[in-house]
Amino acid sequence: MLPALLFLMWVLAASSNPSPAAAAAANYGVFSLKYRYSGQEKSLSVLKAHDTQRQLRILAGVDLPLGGTGRPDAIGLYYAKIGIGSPARGYYVQIDTGSDLMWVNCIQCGECPKRSSLGIDLTLYDIEDSDTGKLVSCDDPFCLEISGGPLTGCTANMSCPYIEIYGDGSSTAGYFVKDVVQYAQVSGDLQTTTANGSVIFGCGERQSGDLGSENEEALDGILGFGKSNSSMISQLASSGDVKKMFAHCLDGTNGGGIFAIGHVVQPKVNSTPMVPNQPHYSVNMTAVQVGLQFLNLTTDVFELGDRKGTILDSGTTLAYLPEIIYDPLVSQIVAQQPDLKVETVRDEYTCFQYSESVDEGFPNVTFHFENSLTLNVYPHEYLFPYEGLWCIGWQNSGMQSSDRRNLTLLGDLVLSNKLVVYDLENQAIGWTEYNCSSSIKLQDEHSGTVHLVGSHYIPSESPSCDVTALVAFILLMTLLQIFIYQNM
Repeated sequence: MLPALLFLMWVLAASSNPSPAAAAAANYGVFSLKYRYSGQEKSLSVLKAHDTQRQLRILAGVDLPLGGTGRPDAIGLYYAKIGIGSPARGYYVQIDTGSDLMWVNCIQCGECPKRSSLGIDLTLYDIEDSDTGKLVSCDDPFCLEISGGPLTGCTANMSCPYIEIYGDGSSTAGYFVKDVVQYAQVSGDLQTTTANGSVIFGCGERQSGDLGSENEEALDGILGFGKSNSSMISQLASSGDVKKMFAHCLDGTNGGGIFAIGHVVQPKVNSTPMVPNQPHYSVNMTAVQVGLQFLNLTTDVFELGDRKGTILDSGTTLAYLPEIIYDPLVSQIVAQQPDLKVETVRDEYTCFQYSESVDEGFPNVTFHFENSLTLNVYPHEYLFPYEGLWCIGWQNSGMQSSDRRNLTLLGDLVLSNKLVVYDLENQAIGWTEYNCSSSIKLQDEHSGTVHLVGSHYIPSESPSCDVTALVAFILLMTLLQIFIYQNM
């Protein structure tokens, strides 16, 4: 994710006795989702802190040659449970549309997190426990491509190392391995069966910063869904296992949603071309509309500096606009209620008191894109409750540090409750407003078969036996004390 926290499950429960023909024909997969902040009031300070860390990693990160172009983030908002190895073990990994590299923490790692506050059990990958795990040598074509050429000092049987250092000082380092990754293959309406494919990924030996043992919201690793050939979807697509298309529909209110690989045929989605030669999923914005009025903007405001286009990133929580867009946008919003007493909270949040319905009192914001595609954002989506006030979720990227200044980035505030389709084969992105707790239809490209794919939700892991035993022990001691007291 460049990428609010949703879980996505890579391996779903297998359908009951799917037909062999259906299982063989399907070439698409599906995830189930969980929103990290579901059931909690969205605090702007928490969301902004997340976005700051994410943008430091995505935009100011330094990619050393051994790590390729992937820039994963640690405090992401979407993660999945995938199966790796033979026999398969479960790993919770960040789904990141803003990075390419997949990596998981490995058994040799001394600084890796041992526990997580997210209610999940962490697992360290051990190549010795997998019958299908293999080291990737430093002269392997994958290593040569991701490193930009031959590695100095590469000798026979030497593994291919990787290291990535990010703008906030966090880092991950280790070596590449190749193993079987399990995913859910659609085999019928609302049915899946387990399939697998061989994928090269990083085995993390050393983690620091927010990727290290001090991170309370730790995961097992990162699953990059970016555009390069090293990403998970690109590797699976190159072997013919899946189509190089995926879609997500994120239910930001209830949690859960849909994350699927394959060709979405229903609902119909209009698309806009991706901006070429950009590292992230970027599209061309052409205008901004507040209510019925268009902002008076020139087209060059959407192409500031080296960053062309508008970045779409479901791993970022808020939305960031250049100052030349942000100022008139916010002015138009607050002008709808002339009696508002606007205040600035923490020197960066535009907030006000308002007791009526925000959807009735404030205008919709509509972003216009190439090919006449529009994206609507409603007041209840761009306004957040904060300490008895309503605060505007739009953020001024002109006030950010120099490496992130005047960035145009639309995050979960804009993308939730919409089906977003990424068509890497045709270099296009499309979306439509949708009920993310419902279902979509995927078509198998080989057979033409169409199947329903529904929304899913990953529950937290059940308490471990150690915790259960501790609770039982405490109850036993309490009863013992009551018994002794009553018999004194």
